[in-house]
Amino acid sequence: MFKLSSLDEVNAFIEQNPLSFLYISRKDCGVCHVLLPQLEKLLENDFRIALGLIDAEEVKEIAGRFSVFSVPALLFFVEGKEFLRQTRFVHTDLLKEKINKIVGLYGK
Repeated sequence: MFKLSSLDEVNAFIEQNPLSFLYISRKDCGVCHVLLPQLEKLLENDFRIALGLIDAEEVKEIAGRFSVFSVPALLFFVEGKEFLRQTRFVHTDLLKEKINKIVGLYGK
């Protein structure tokens, strides 16, 4: 898990990690605090997926760069292209299925 504190760091993170997952949140977001441990658990068994954490209050440009209007926002990139986006209320079981499908196709 990587804490990203600038837009340049976010862009480099996506570029350097073929499978990159961005978790955009805010300190005052209750849903964000509950969802993050679930997401970490979901991703813990796949070392190929890099998880980057971004505080939307700290990196204000993130909202404009990725058209994020609510948090938490979960964005999954494959070789720099966004393949999956989930916001606010996320069903972790469905998210896991989608991630596994994308990673499975990527691995072929």
